[in-house]
Amino acid sequence: MRAVIQRVSHASVTIDGCVKSKIGQGFLVLVGCENADTVEDITWLSKKITGLRVFDDENGVMNKSIMDVNGEILVVSQFTLWASYKKGNRPSYLRAGSHEITVPLYEKFCNELSLCLGKQVGTGEFGADMKVELLNDGPVTICMDTKNKE
Repeated sequence: MRAVIQRVSHASVTIDGCVKSKIGQGFLVLVGCENADTVEDITWLSKKITGLRVFDDENGVMNKSIMDVNGEILVVSQFTLWASYKKGNRPSYLRAGSHEITVPLYEKFCNELSLCLGKQVGTGEFGADMKVELLNDGPVTICMDTKNKE
């Protein structure tokens, strides 16, 4: 699994002109799955995200987790995180997981992240044409790949 985690002041996802989910302070997580991803990837990534200390403490040092600041999370599926751009200028998405495998993985990831966070995460809609709006705070943007844990 690949994820781009952005610390945000607020974020929302709109589908067909209707707001599906919106959050205040927290993380916008763009996540892409491949066919080789497993429940272990979901568990590792969920714990890493909720434990990530990138929120300011009382001294202005990034030392607090999303749990410490009672933040929210919005998760948006993003198959383009698996883009290969080695040949030419048109990306290939061959490594992006198939719909049959990635939809259950995405749903499990959202559920696991909700359990780790202690409250429901907001979501987009898998495969939909989504308009994502955010105010990146910092900016703070971190990329994670469960195949590169070290």
